[in-house]
Amino acid sequence: MSVEGRVVGAIEGPGLLVLVGVTHDDGAEKARRLASKLWGLRILEGEKSCSDVNAPLLVVSQFTLYGDARKGRRPSWTAAAPGPAAEPLVDAVVRELRGLGAKVETGEFGADMKVALVNDGPITLILDV
Repeated sequence: MSVEGRVVGAIEGPGLLVLVGVTHDDGAEKARRLASKLWGLRILEGEKSCSDVNAPLLVVSQFTLYGDARKGRRPSWTAAAPGPAAEPLVDAVVRELRGLGAKVETGEFGADMKVALVNDGPITLILDV
């Protein structure tokens, strides 16, 4: 992942790219549950988890996950928490993962990030813990 042409976060080999969206009523407990779920989720080869094989995670803040395009042609972002509320919760997910022993790389909150992904599988999940 890069910002303005410089690499800010990258992982090698099997691991997870985690897009974290925060809404208005999210809190520290949800960050703990999400970190625990991500670390133990058995979706890697051989039904292994990141914790089983010490796989890294690349965590990216992603307010657009809360985009609502049900009306019109322009999405609304009102369900996404504003930056000052969301950033500490994305940081909390990262802290919780690291506390569990995970190797975690991150992007830069609020930056225009270029994210490259090799999706082995592919598998994409939405986790609402």
